[in-house]
Amino acid sequence: MQSLTQEIQSFSRTRLRKQFTRVTSLSGRRIIETWKGSTITVVDDPAPPEKTLGYVPDTSWDLQVGVVKPDLLLGSQDAAHDFGTLKKHKVSHILNVAFGVENVFPDLFIYKTVSILDHPDADLLLHIQDCCDFIQQARSEKGVVLVHCNAGVSRAPSVVIGYLMSCDSRSFDDALSLVKSARLASSPNPGFLDQLRGYKTPTVNGSKR
Repeated sequence: MQSLTQEIQSFSRTRLRKQFTRVTSLSGRRIIETWKGSTITVVDDPAPPEKTLGYVPDTSWDLQVGVVKPDLLLGSQDAAHDFGTLKKHKVSHILNVAFGVENVFPDLFIYKTVSILDHPDADLLLHIQDCCDFIQQARSEKGVVLVHCNAGVSRAPSVVIGYLMSCDSRSFDDALSLVKSARLASSPNPGFLDQLRGYKTPTVNGSKR
């Protein structure tokens, strides 16, 4: 029988099993997010609806847009795919932080895609600065930016919280409260919340950005 030390020394990454998450968006689209180590792939779920057990997907569109600031909005992929909603809110820039969600109006809006996996172990903070830079650019250009993921529940709210902490000098609690007030469905996964609680915002010349 091997000791724990021997088992650790003989461990190989090739023995890791692929992990996957099956995602059903509010618009009814089903995708599978698969990762092994740092490699992530996204494909459409081939399983027919009748074989999907445990719940009945809500196929109604979620067009509710949370107004965090007049020029900073938060929502789901449904809002990002509905031209009427985008026009109503005078959106000019769209930050897509989902996996497997296309940018459907590339000729009409300025897009940036920063694919983030909605998993507690995913490194959210690795992407915060890139997202903040895009949001800052949009606001400096007097534009209105919509931040969205798949359902507008975890990833997009987390990014907006990080932005408010980094660029608006807000505390974690204040930023979380503002985001939840703007969009009631906001509920970052526990791993993202832990990362944001410990987030040390960048400083410039000894002061916060």
